Amino acid sequence: METGEQWSARRRDVVVVGASAGGVEALVELVRGLPPDFAGCLLVVLHVPPTGASALPRILERVGDLPARHARSGDALERGTIVVAPPDHHLVVYDDAVTLSRGPTENGHRPAVDVLFRTAAAVLGSRVVGVVLSGTLDDGAAGLVAVKLRGGHVLVQDPEEALHGGMPRSAIAATDVDEVLPVRMISARLAELVREEAPGGPPLSEVMEMEARMANLDPAAVGATGDIGVPSAWGCPDCNGTLFEIKEGGITRFRCRVGHAWSASGLVAQQASSVETALWVALRALEEKAELTDELGRQATNRGHRLTAEQFERQSQEARRSAAMVRDLISRATGAEQDVPPDEAMAGG
Repeated sequence: METGEQWSARRRDVVVVGASAGGVEALVELVRGLPPDFAGCLLVVLHVPPTGASALPRILERVGDLPARHARSGDALERGTIVVAPPDHHLVVYDDAVTLSRGPTENGHRPAVDVLFRTAAAVLGSRVVGVVLSGTLDDGAAGLVAVKLRGGHVLVQDPEEALHGGMPRSAIAATDVDEVLPVRMISARLAELVREEAPGGPPLSEVMEMEARMANLDPAAVGATGDIGVPSAWGCPDCNGTLFEIKEGGITRFRCRVGHAWSASGLVAQQASSVETALWVALRALEEKAELTDELGRQATNRGHRLTAEQFERQSQEARRSAAMVRDLISRATGAEQDVPPDEAMAGG
């Protein structure tokens, strides 16, 4: 195995790939198309549940010619290998190796595509090739911006081909994507790119450096969000702390003091989910109130307390009317499209 010192700063030899819904199928096709002498290291984040085991490395190893494994802290970057983020851990790049982190979620995800892309771009600069495949919403869009800002090359699966085009479309809206291709063509293009010389890239920004350190729970970075952003009017859905607005590369994002990060559309989607949860709680409380006042009214009637029974009946009817209104709101909320159009969600001020 070549060490990082032997093979760094020569080629675009580190490929970071992000996917979500529909991503297994896209990753299978991508890996199947890579040659056995692939001259790069493939780092993969697929959104998976935080509990349970992931079979993705076995699946990818079965369909392709390259060895695949879950990442372990301290693993060196090796050409011709596939390294997959395990459940509930961010895959973080440092020097010419990776580590695992239980750092703050980004857009509600751990592992998050943005964390992998951003930390790779921060450390490796123009050596990085970023790839966004099928998925919903926009994890990976801010990460591709980071890759592009550092002189890396970015490719996106054709949204019309993807099973879920949200992530590809958001990535295209977020930055100047180098190529939009079907997956089978991405494989062939990667085989060419990893043999190209890496050009010089722009320097690392303070924002990118600080966010990369936050992902790895660097004590000096935790709580420093105010240094790279300005307070917003919004609260963090994860911890209720103040969200700070961060602008870099033409897009606007949000991060709280302890590091939870949200894109604009991710924040809207999470708030919509919180509203729906609150509506269900309200509906349950109203239904229970109606049943309770019905029972109390029957008891009052049996005891001959007519006025009390009529009061309970009015309360029951009012609760049922309110419950019907809440039920209608739930129906509208769950039937509405929650994805924010990428050109609106990703637009920076």
